[in-house]
Amino acid sequence: MRRRATPFSLIILGLGVFLLVLAPLLAWYVEPRAQRTPVDIDTTTVFTGTGSYFDTDEIETVHDKKITITRQVRGDVSDSEKSGRAVWDVSTSVDTDRSLPAADPHDSLQWTMERWVTDRKTNEPVHCCEEKPYFEGEAYLKFPFDVQKRSYIWWDNTLGSTVTLAYKGTKRVQGYEGLRFTGTVPATKTGTRLVPGTLVGVPDAGQVLAEEWYSNHGVELVADQRTGRIIYAAIGPRKTLRAPGGEKDAVVLLDSERIAFTPETQREQVDLADTDSGLLRLVGRTLPLGAAIAGFVLAVVGAVLVTRGRSHPDTPESSQQPLTM
Repeated sequence: MRRRATPFSLIILGLGVFLLVLAPLLAWYVEPRAQRTPVDIDTTTVFTGTGSYFDTDEIETVHDKKITITRQVRGDVSDSEKSGRAVWDVSTSVDTDRSLPAADPHDSLQWTMERWVTDRKTNEPVHCCEEKPYFEGEAYLKFPFDVQKRSYIWWDNTLGSTVTLAYKGTKRVQGYEGLRFTGTVPATKTGTRLVPGTLVGVPDAGQVLAEEWYSNHGVELVADQRTGRIIYAAIGPRKTLRAPGGEKDAVVLLDSERIAFTPETQREQVDLADTDSGLLRLVGRTLPLGAAIAGFVLAVVGAVLVTRGRSHPDTPESSQQPLTM
């Protein structure tokens, strides 16, 4: 009798070997390449809170008013594809109830436009593609993928410099757990502005270059650990004017103890983080584990079948014994 492997057993064995090779490939090759900052992003986040701001109509600071910050981030797909980087255009407006809804962002209390360019893998700033302003640090708008439980250097666009945010444990946002980071900004001179001297306590002067000062009562960010997406953000900005060389604030331009993501923005960011994190988990953990288990089982079954084969009777020619005299 002779044994011969069947096509079915060879297919089972081959499929098992293929899955065993595929499993580490998904975990070590495919997932890292899936961890890339998107270039076709188009999201809007809204912060609200109460505070004080300088009313240009009243020519004085008004208090206990609602303040809304709207940030829109759009990816420049064309420039991103040309450069191989993530090129995002960021529009940020600060509004009062009087300027909302703003048909033109120029009507806002404050409006800025930025271009943020980063390495799609590391999230580090890349200085190209008409970046504006010059960014530094490890994170801005989002954290890197696979956020670590440590301090991060965060870019503060109002400060025009970086801030250290310390890891402060975990926090649940809309039922979804993220890593919490906090920090503050001490009062810092950020520039100058030409204003009437009477505004900053220098009545004898006509126009003076008043000093702009900025501080932050507290920054709190909660990030999805796998994707780095921010699911909750709260800030406490304070912007003031001082007389040239002055040591005290003369005018409060903007001041709020806390302006935070609205519940709607929290839900939207959590949904996006949950979806993106789930896809990365599928590619990096679920599929590799499933492929490894299935591959092992199929390889064992296939090997057994190939070893056993099927029994075949010998041919008449091979079964004949030579004649002896």
